[in-house]
Amino acid sequence: MHMHRKHFIALAAALFAGGAWAQAYPTKPITFVVPAAAGGTTDLSARMLAQALGPALGQSVVVDNKAGGNGAIAASIVKRAPADGYTLLMQYSGYHVISPHLTKARQWELADFQPIANVLSAPQIIVVRSDVPAKTLAELVAYAKANPGKLNYASSGNGSLQHVTGAMLEQQAGIHMVHVPYKGTGPALQDLLAGQVQLTFGTAPPFMQHIASGKLRVLAVTGKERLASLPDVPTTAQAGYPKLTPDSWFALFAPAAMPKDIAAKLSADVQKVMADPAFKQKALEQGATADYQTPAQLDAKVKADYANWATVVKTSKIEAD
Repeated sequence: MHMHRKHFIALAAALFAGGAWAQAYPTKPITFVVPAAAGGTTDLSARMLAQALGPALGQSVVVDNKAGGNGAIAASIVKRAPADGYTLLMQYSGYHVISPHLTKARQWELADFQPIANVLSAPQIIVVRSDVPAKTLAELVAYAKANPGKLNYASSGNGSLQHVTGAMLEQQAGIHMVHVPYKGTGPALQDLLAGQVQLTFGTAPPFMQHIASGKLRVLAVTGKERLASLPDVPTTAQAGYPKLTPDSWFALFAPAAMPKDIAAKLSADVQKVMADPAFKQKALEQGATADYQTPAQLDAKVKADYANWATVVKTSKIEAD
């Protein structure tokens, strides 16, 4: 009986401490580890959320860019971090559900993380330099057929969604282009503007100002609908490629062992700041959608996408570094 009472007191104390912990959280700055260089949509998602969430939580939220390894560097840091809610992963879907199918020696598994909330969702756009003689996707395909191997397309890394989108277009259009991988969208965009590569695929946010200035031209968007921020740009389906529809999401994850009450509080706080019309408007202007999803919804999406991309990678014969 004495042992039972001791166990009961210990359990009650643990439960009380757990609840109190979530109520007190956070008591110090939070870090969002980002698996890409500054300048891409993953980075933008992290900075948009950090800026809004900091004041709501009463603590600063720091963005720490750790590019490389198809997202494995950032994922490994968060996987090994204390599961106390102070080190979180702002993850890009390409790294979360595509890269694992390409990597032979995996440094992390889906089970190492628990979903907190989806933040942004965005289709890919097909972007060319203004000096590429193609005003439409059909013209780009015709040019690629007439000049096999002359078009270089940039991606944010081997096995990234940009790489996969390029490979899917090559397959579906029967063309050959040269893939040039970078460590993130930011460096890929720099070389696209400098003329080292002729085109790329990616979510719209990093490209919008260069599209507006006329340096870059958008040929198509891979979403089911046109983007509100690019109303004149047809979807890939409208441009003749109905199967070219990969989309991206950018979501917050925590180490798997983080207490569920902290995860629930954090997710609720993210939902609150994302409900602000100014947050939604900023996302729309950038060519993305503020798309909050609960931990359960995000978990279901991760599992479905993971299974779907396994098939795509197998049929595309794509390999990582």
